[in-house]
Amino acid sequence: MKSSPTILLIILVVLISNGCKTNTDLGKTYESYKFFNLERTGWKSMSISQNFSNISYTATLVPIQYYMVKNEGLENPSRIDSMYQAHKTERIIEMEFRHESRDDLLKSQYSNLDYESAVKYMAFFIEKDFMAITQSGDSINCSGVTFERNFKLAPFKRLLLHFGNIPENEQLQLVYQDGLFGNGIIKFKFKETPLKL
Repeated sequence: MKSSPTILLIILVVLISNGCKTNTDLGKTYESYKFFNLERTGWKSMSISQNFSNISYTATLVPIQYYMVKNEGLENPSRIDSMYQAHKTERIIEMEFRHESRDDLLKSQYSNLDYESAVKYMAFFIEKDFMAITQSGDSINCSGVTFERNFKLAPFKRLLLHFGNIPENEQLQLVYQDGLFGNGIIKFKFKETPLKL
């Protein structure tokens, strides 16, 4: 048992070095842990799907911190927190369209438009088809759409819908007036508030 003093010395050094960490270091470590944990378990936990005319419509409320971490990385969690404070009234909803046969939905047989016009509609005009309604009854128009082009490599079409001026703790309902595929009004009621770190 000659190594006992050596082990005790190592334990003492570790305890002292941990005791010297500042509250800032500990907070930074905790923030990094929260982001890592979310990344590991999955950010996209609030999804709602509706099916009409062989088309699956899936709306997913994605926390804006996901995109901040994706762009900034996990090295500076306090920067992500300050960015979140500046943008906490914004919401991003991922909208995915998928035909049950995994066929390209922008073909004229589904959209009643020629392929090029359907692509243009999804990229530039579909924004007017979306609205968010808060639990307090406010109607908020979509402020922008990003069409993720996959050039027929994936069996779905995906949009990122951007909304602003929604109070941080408000639940919302997404309303989609389907002008592209003609399936009428489709509603997605999110029963949770967005992820708050």
